[in-house]
Amino acid sequence: MPYLYNDKTIKLRRRSLRVSQTDAERKIWNIIRGKKLSGFKFLRQYSVGSYILDFYCPALRLAIEIDGSQHIDNTHDIMRTAFLRQHNISVLRFWNNDVLSNMDGVCKSIMLYIATKKT
Repeated sequence: MPYLYNDKTIKLRRRSLRVSQTDAERKIWNIIRGKKLSGFKFLRQYSVGSYILDFYCPALRLAIEIDGSQHIDNTHDIMRTAFLRQHNISVLRFWNNDVLSNMDGVCKSIMLYIATKKT
């Protein structure tokens, strides 16, 4: 039976994605790693069901997805988000371009989400 969280059968795929991060993913990771963002621990390339999330914070039940142009009108993403919501996981999505050109705005969006969960 597959695991709901970090399924061992897709461990190699998760590892491969960590090694081949995009510039935008690397930039976000440098901001959120090591509990730098309000003391919350984020994991990268974490799986829930058959879906591999770019970043996941278990304490907040928050997934952060960094999307490129291949995600425009993507029904796979709609199904993924619905699955995650069924498991009480919220999703914040940012475009690669937003991360690369407006990191302050992306960080503010994440911090705003965290602030709403702390209260």
